[in-house]
Amino acid sequence: MELTLARRLRELNGSHPIALLKYSKGGTSIHVDAARDFGCWDPDFTKGNGVNQYDHFLATLRRALVVRDIDGDGTDDTLVPAGIVWMQGESDAGDEAIARQYEANLRRLMDLIRAALRVDDLPVVVGRISDSGQDTDGKVWDFGDVLRQAQANFCRKDACAALVTSTDGYGYSDKWHYDTAGYIDLGVHFADALYKLAQKK
Repeated sequence: MELTLARRLRELNGSHPIALLKYSKGGTSIHVDAARDFGCWDPDFTKGNGVNQYDHFLATLRRALVVRDIDGDGTDDTLVPAGIVWMQGESDAGDEAIARQYEANLRRLMDLIRAALRVDDLPVVVGRISDSGQDTDGKVWDFGDVLRQAQANFCRKDACAALVTSTDGYGYSDKWHYDTAGYIDLGVHFADALYKLAQKK
């Protein structure tokens, strides 16, 4: 996904240099009670080794900012944050009470990430979760519809956020993950949404 994201952003931005700062861990939740063994983005999450995914993001950000000459041309570069791409939520969609708290939890986390990047109105593009239906009751995420509405609410209320909905048409490689064609397409839609948000600023 990040390859097609970068390629499409390059097409949209011409020769303007682009740097992607990627941090991700599959299966993570925002709500502490949905973390299971995959981890959690809540800064107050202390189970396991006591390090949460937000702490890992901050460490990744610090390491990225240490590098001064990103492209190796002998001149210091300046990273200018341009947006956040967020594809997450499935782990929070298994419990109704947790899914109903997702909008507030997502808002808090995006505010924290924006603060870490020092841009209050930094564009956020959220990928809408979808469901393969490959479970005995036809739903892998029992409260996925509740969470999808929470994602839509967040994007509607935040003038610097957009929802990518192309995920509804993707195929699956297993009951949890999109197939290759889906991930390739998702990168393009994320880039287009980011670019559109940037034009509004």
